[in-house]
Amino acid sequence: MAVPPLTVVVAINPQASFGKRREVGPRVVERLREVGHTVIALAEPNVELLRRETIRAVEAGADALVVVGGDGMVSLGTNIVAQTDIPLGIVPSGTGNDLAAGLGIRIDDTDAATDQLIAALGKPPRIIDAGLVRHGELSTWFASVLSAGFDAIVNERANLMTRPRGRSRYIFAMLRELATMKPIEYEIEADGVVSRRSALLISVANNVSLGGGMHIVPHAELDDGYLDLFVVAPMSRLAFLRVFPKVFQGTHTTLPQVSFQRVRSVKLSADGVVAYADGERVGVLPVEISLVPASLRMLV
Repeated sequence: MAVPPLTVVVAINPQASFGKRREVGPRVVERLREVGHTVIALAEPNVELLRRETIRAVEAGADALVVVGGDGMVSLGTNIVAQTDIPLGIVPSGTGNDLAAGLGIRIDDTDAATDQLIAALGKPPRIIDAGLVRHGELSTWFASVLSAGFDAIVNERANLMTRPRGRSRYIFAMLRELATMKPIEYEIEADGVVSRRSALLISVANNVSLGGGMHIVPHAELDDGYLDLFVVAPMSRLAFLRVFPKVFQGTHTTLPQVSFQRVRSVKLSADGVVAYADGERVGVLPVEISLVPASLRMLV
């Protein structure tokens, strides 16, 4: 059965994977046009201009928004279409492609991912939950993970690095930050219950992974009506180095240094800690995070 022609906005990050995959965006646009869709292709010189032009194009009338890039582009798209009827598609071509992986989109083959996208345009979207972060007077949506501890510090360091390029940046950034790693004193309000905890790492997850495949909450589900609060207790640097590979593999869940809690809302407070959501800088704590069920339509 033929799919009726749709108007699809395609937002492209030409710097995805440090510009090594510039051909992906134009190829996605070409493929969508080949099957009969009207495509509005956007590739601007900076993220803020791209965000503005994408909002303008979607509001002018679009049946779908597709982002080409990594989790930063997913963040851009999520913050445009959350709680609307516009579905979001992903062709992953970035350094970190965690939401795409969590949705079962091919992250190793962009042509195959484009095939999945084209097939999904003819079907009802998958409806998933999303998190909403309130920080000061601002609000930010996220689909995967908010981090506010050592992982966020590593993310901040990695974003400032120009080399190495690719996922190994996170490993090098972690090793750099490990030398000064120390526990952080948090106040946590989880579903109205306040506690004070010393921790190295705190994340609030809707998805399984962050940082290009670090499986922090391997049992997370995108549409279960809950977020997962993940806490890593203080430990020595040597112990952390032993635990860290297990976190990448998702085999850390029974370790005594980690804990998980299903929540619908979390407030995090700590001095001098920056929060990241889907790999994008949100701002310094405190932040208030709440789950918004069934708020994001995905083309998968």
